[in-house]
Amino acid sequence: MSATAIYVYCVVRGAKSLAPARVPHGLPGSSAASLVPLSPSVSLVVAEVPLELYGAEKLEPALRDLDWVGTVAVAHEAVVEYFVRQSGVTVIPMKLFTMFSSRARAAAEMKRRLRELEQVFARLRGCEEWGVRVAGRREAPRTKRPPGVAASGTAFLTARKRARDQAREDIRLAAEAAEAAYDVLAAHARDSRRRDDVPDAASAPPLLDAAFLIPASSRARFRAATRRAAAACAQAGAAMTVSGPWPAYNFVDAQREAL
Repeated sequence: MSATAIYVYCVVRGAKSLAPARVPHGLPGSSAASLVPLSPSVSLVVAEVPLELYGAEKLEPALRDLDWVGTVAVAHEAVVEYFVRQSGVTVIPMKLFTMFSSRARAAAEMKRRLRELEQVFARLRGCEEWGVRVAGRREAPRTKRPPGVAASGTAFLTARKRARDQAREDIRLAAEAAEAAYDVLAAHARDSRRRDDVPDAASAPPLLDAAFLIPASSRARFRAATRRAAAACAQAGAAMTVSGPWPAYNFVDAQREAL
Protein backbone atom coordinates (compact mmCIF):
# COMPACT_ATOMS: atom_id res chain seq x y z
CA MET A 1 0.00 0.00 0.00
CA SER A 2 1.49 3.36 -1.03
CA ALA A 3 2.11 6.13 1.52
CA THR A 4 -0.48 8.89 1.67
CA ALA A 5 -1.02 12.36 3.06
CA ILE A 6 -4.22 14.10 4.13
CA TYR A 7 -5.32 16.83 1.76
CA VAL A 8 -7.63 19.54 3.18
CA TYR A 9 -10.12 21.19 0.82
CA CYS A 10 -11.90 23.42 3.31
CA VAL A 11 -13.25 23.83 6.82
CA VAL A 12 -17.05 23.77 7.09
CA ARG A 13 -19.54 24.78 9.73
CA GLY A 14 -22.99 23.23 9.74
CA ALA A 15 -22.34 20.17 7.53
CA LYS A 16 -23.97 17.37 9.51
CA SER A 17 -23.18 14.54 7.12
CA LEU A 18 -21.72 13.78 3.73
CA ALA A 19 -23.36 12.19 0.71
CA PRO A 20 -20.31 10.70 -1.06
CA ALA A 21 -22.21 10.03 -4.28
CA ARG A 22 -22.95 13.75 -4.67
CA VAL A 23 -19.58 15.24 -3.76
CA PRO A 24 -17.23 15.72 -6.75
CA HIS A 25 -14.38 13.24 -6.71
CA GLY A 26 -11.71 15.86 -6.16
CA LEU A 27 -7.98 15.69 -6.89
CA PRO A 28 -6.62 13.17 -9.41
CA GLY A 29 -5.57 10.02 -7.58
CA SER A 30 -7.26 10.99 -4.31
CA SER A 31 -9.76 9.09 -2.23
CA ALA A 32 -13.34 10.31 -1.90
CA ALA A 33 -13.83 13.36 0.32
CA SER A 34 -14.76 12.79 3.95
CA LEU A 35 -15.38 14.81 7.11
CA VAL A 36 -13.02 15.05 10.08
CA PRO A 37 -14.89 16.59 13.07
CA LEU A 38 -13.20 19.41 14.98
CA SER A 39 -16.23 20.24 17.15
CA PRO A 40 -19.94 19.35 17.13
CA SER A 41 -20.52 21.91 14.35
CA VAL A 42 -17.14 22.30 12.58
CA SER A 43 -15.39 19.75 10.34
CA LEU A 44 -12.55 19.49 7.89
CA VAL A 45 -13.26 18.23 4.39
CA VAL A 46 -10.34 15.97 3.54
CA ALA A 47 -9.14 13.21 1.23
CA GLU A 48 -6.17 10.89 1.15
CA VAL A 49 -3.67 11.62 -1.61
CA PRO A 50 -0.74 9.39 -2.65
CA LEU A 51 2.71 10.77 -1.89
CA GLU A 52 3.92 9.31 -5.18
CA LEU A 53 1.89 12.13 -6.78
CA TYR A 54 1.72 14.80 -4.07
CA GLY A 55 4.88 14.29 -2.00
CA ALA A 56 7.33 17.17 -1.84
CA GLU A 57 9.80 15.61 -4.29
CA LYS A 58 7.07 15.05 -6.88
CA LEU A 59 5.07 18.19 -6.23
CA GLU A 60 7.84 20.75 -6.72
CA PRO A 61 8.59 19.86 -10.37
CA ALA A 62 4.89 19.21 -11.04
CA LEU A 63 4.06 22.81 -10.13
CA ARG A 64 5.86 23.92 -13.29
CA ASP A 65 3.27 22.05 -15.37
CA LEU A 66 0.53 24.67 -15.60
CA ASP A 67 -1.92 22.29 -17.27
CA TRP A 68 -1.58 19.84 -14.38
CA VAL A 69 -1.88 22.59 -11.76
CA GLY A 70 -4.97 23.88 -13.55
CA THR A 71 -6.56 20.42 -13.46
CA VAL A 72 -5.89 20.13 -9.74
CA ALA A 73 -7.22 23.65 -9.08
CA VAL A 74 -10.48 22.90 -10.89
CA ALA A 75 -10.91 19.66 -8.94
CA HIS A 76 -10.17 21.43 -5.65
CA GLU A 77 -12.64 24.19 -6.45
CA ALA A 78 -15.38 21.72 -7.39
CA VAL A 79 -15.29 20.16 -3.92
CA VAL A 80 -15.23 23.54 -2.16
CA GLU A 81 -18.13 24.88 -4.25
CA TYR A 82 -20.20 21.76 -3.50
CA PHE A 83 -20.20 22.74 0.18
CA VAL A 84 -20.71 26.43 -0.57
CA ARG A 85 -23.98 25.49 -2.27
CA GLN A 86 -25.30 23.56 0.74
CA SER A 87 -27.98 25.34 2.74
CA GLY A 88 -26.91 26.36 6.24
CA VAL A 89 -23.22 25.59 5.63
CA THR A 90 -20.45 28.19 5.96
CA VAL A 91 -17.17 27.39 4.23
CA ILE A 92 -13.59 28.49 4.81
CA PRO A 93 -11.74 27.41 1.64
CA MET A 94 -8.15 26.29 2.04
CA LYS A 95 -5.23 27.04 -0.25
CA LEU A 96 -4.32 24.62 -2.98
CA PHE A 97 -2.04 21.80 -1.69
CA THR A 98 -2.82 22.21 2.02
CA MET A 99 -1.72 18.83 3.38
CA PHE A 100 -0.94 17.07 6.67
CA SER A 101 0.80 13.81 7.44
CA SER A 102 -2.30 12.20 9.01
CA ARG A 103 -5.92 12.83 9.95
CA ALA A 104 -4.92 13.08 13.60
CA ARG A 105 -2.30 15.72 12.79
CA ALA A 106 -4.74 17.68 10.63
CA ALA A 107 -7.40 17.60 13.37
CA ALA A 108 -4.94 18.57 16.11
CA GLU A 109 -3.49 21.50 14.17
CA MET A 110 -6.87 22.86 13.17
CA LYS A 111 -8.42 22.41 16.62
CA ARG A 112 -5.62 24.59 17.93
CA ARG A 113 -6.97 27.34 15.64
CA LEU A 114 -10.64 26.70 16.37
CA ARG A 115 -11.22 30.04 18.08
CA GLU A 116 -9.77 31.89 15.08
CA LEU A 117 -11.81 29.73 12.72
CA GLU A 118 -15.01 30.55 14.61
CA GLN A 119 -14.26 34.26 14.16
CA VAL A 120 -13.85 33.76 10.43
CA PHE A 121 -17.07 31.74 10.25
CA ALA A 122 -18.91 34.58 12.03
CA ARG A 123 -17.67 37.06 9.41
CA LEU A 124 -18.42 34.83 6.42
CA ARG A 125 -21.78 33.46 7.54
CA GLY A 126 -24.51 34.22 5.03
CA CYS A 127 -22.08 35.90 2.62
CA GLU A 128 -20.57 35.21 -0.79
CA GLU A 129 -17.59 36.67 -2.62
CA TRP A 130 -17.94 38.69 -5.82
CA GLY A 131 -15.10 39.91 -7.99
CA VAL A 132 -15.07 43.22 -9.86
CA ARG A 133 -12.46 44.25 -12.40
CA VAL A 134 -12.25 47.58 -14.22
CA ALA A 135 -9.89 47.96 -17.16
CA GLY A 136 -9.20 50.85 -19.49
CA ARG A 137 -10.23 50.27 -23.05
CA ARG A 138 -7.49 49.78 -25.57
CA GLU A 139 -6.57 52.90 -27.46
CA ALA A 140 -7.89 52.94 -30.99
CA PRO A 141 -5.20 52.67 -33.66
CA ARG A 142 -3.95 56.06 -34.75
CA THR A 143 -4.77 57.18 -38.25
CA LYS A 144 -1.57 57.63 -40.17
CA ARG A 145 -1.10 60.68 -42.34
CA PRO A 146 -1.32 59.59 -46.00
CA PRO A 147 1.97 59.81 -47.90
CA GLY A 148 2.42 63.09 -49.66
CA VAL A 149 0.14 65.11 -47.35
CA ALA A 150 2.25 67.94 -46.01
CA ALA A 151 1.92 69.38 -42.53
CA SER A 152 3.92 72.11 -40.86
CA GLY A 153 6.19 71.16 -37.99
CA THR A 154 4.16 73.38 -35.64
CA ALA A 155 0.86 71.76 -36.65
CA PHE A 156 2.37 68.31 -36.21
CA LEU A 157 3.72 69.04 -32.72
CA THR A 158 0.46 70.70 -31.70
CA ALA A 159 -1.51 67.64 -32.80
CA ARG A 160 0.87 65.34 -30.91
CA LYS A 161 0.50 67.40 -27.73
CA ARG A 162 -3.28 67.47 -28.09
CA ALA A 163 -3.33 63.68 -28.45
CA ARG A 164 -1.11 63.19 -25.38
CA ASP A 165 -3.23 65.57 -23.29
CA GLN A 166 -6.40 63.77 -24.36
CA ALA A 167 -4.88 60.39 -23.50
CA ARG A 168 -3.94 61.63 -20.01
CA GLU A 169 -7.43 63.01 -19.51
CA ASP A 170 -8.99 59.73 -20.65
CA ILE A 171 -6.84 57.80 -18.16
CA ARG A 172 -7.74 60.21 -15.35
CA LEU A 173 -11.47 59.93 -16.00
CA ALA A 174 -11.35 56.13 -16.22
CA ALA A 175 -9.32 55.89 -12.99
CA GLU A 176 -11.76 58.18 -11.18
CA ALA A 177 -14.67 56.06 -12.38
CA ALA A 178 -12.94 52.92 -11.10
CA GLU A 179 -12.37 54.52 -7.68
CA ALA A 180 -15.97 55.67 -7.53
CA ALA A 181 -17.14 52.16 -8.42
CA TYR A 182 -15.09 50.68 -5.57
CA ASP A 183 -16.52 53.14 -3.05
CA VAL A 184 -20.10 52.56 -4.17
CA LEU A 185 -19.81 48.76 -4.19
CA ALA A 186 -17.93 48.62 -0.88
CA ALA A 187 -20.90 50.32 0.75
CA HIS A 188 -22.95 47.18 -0.02
CA ALA A 189 -20.31 44.79 1.33
CA ARG A 190 -19.55 43.37 4.75
CA ASP A 191 -15.89 43.55 3.72
CA SER A 192 -13.94 44.46 0.59
CA ARG A 193 -10.39 43.90 -0.60
CA ARG A 194 -8.31 45.31 -3.41
CA ARG A 195 -6.25 42.69 -5.20
CA ASP A 196 -3.02 44.39 -6.21
CA ASP A 197 -0.91 41.32 -7.01
CA VAL A 198 -0.84 42.04 -10.75
CA PRO A 199 2.11 40.26 -12.42
CA ASP A 200 4.98 42.57 -13.35
CA ALA A 201 4.73 41.34 -16.93
CA ALA A 202 1.12 42.54 -17.24
CA SER A 203 1.02 44.86 -20.22
CA ALA A 204 -2.14 46.64 -19.10
CA PRO A 205 -2.81 46.31 -15.35
CA PRO A 206 -6.44 46.89 -14.40
CA LEU A 207 -7.64 50.16 -12.93
CA LEU A 208 -9.41 48.13 -10.25
CA ASP A 209 -9.29 44.49 -9.24
CA ALA A 210 -11.33 43.96 -6.09
CA ALA A 211 -13.27 41.37 -4.12
CA PHE A 212 -16.43 42.11 -2.15
CA LEU A 213 -17.96 40.02 0.64
CA ILE A 214 -21.68 40.41 0.03
CA PRO A 215 -24.51 39.13 2.25
CA ALA A 216 -26.58 36.77 0.11
CA SER A 217 -29.68 38.71 1.14
CA SER A 218 -28.15 41.81 -0.52
CA ARG A 219 -27.18 40.10 -3.77
CA ALA A 220 -29.89 41.78 -5.87
CA ARG A 221 -29.01 45.26 -4.57
CA PHE A 222 -25.32 44.63 -5.15
CA ARG A 223 -25.92 43.41 -8.70
CA ALA A 224 -28.05 46.50 -9.42
CA ALA A 225 -25.21 48.67 -8.06
CA THR A 226 -22.68 46.91 -10.31
CA ARG A 227 -24.84 47.62 -13.35
CA ARG A 228 -24.97 51.32 -12.51
CA ALA A 229 -21.25 51.42 -11.81
CA ALA A 230 -20.51 49.59 -15.07
CA ALA A 231 -22.53 52.19 -16.97
CA ALA A 232 -20.59 55.02 -15.29
CA CYS A 233 -17.30 53.30 -16.11
CA ALA A 234 -18.34 52.85 -19.73
CA GLN A 235 -19.10 56.56 -19.99
CA ALA A 236 -15.60 57.26 -18.69
CA GLY A 237 -14.02 54.91 -21.22
CA ALA A 238 -13.48 51.89 -18.98
CA ALA A 239 -14.97 48.40 -19.00
CA MET A 240 -16.18 46.59 -15.88
CA THR A 241 -16.51 42.83 -15.50
CA VAL A 242 -18.25 41.16 -12.55
CA SER A 243 -17.83 37.54 -11.50
CA GLY A 244 -19.31 35.39 -8.76
CA PRO A 245 -20.53 34.24 -6.45
CA TRP A 246 -17.31 32.50 -5.33
CA PRO A 247 -16.04 30.86 -2.16
CA ALA A 248 -14.59 33.61 0.04
CA TYR A 249 -10.90 32.98 -0.69
CA ASN A 250 -9.94 36.64 -0.45
CA PHE A 251 -11.37 37.03 3.05
CA VAL A 252 -9.62 34.19 4.86
CA ASP A 253 -6.00 34.55 3.66
CA ALA A 254 -4.62 35.99 6.90
CA GLN A 255 -6.07 33.15 8.95
CA ARG A 256 -4.93 30.46 6.50
CA GLU A 257 -1.37 31.78 6.54
CA ALA A 258 -1.27 31.10 10.27
CA LEU A 259 -2.49 27.52 9.93
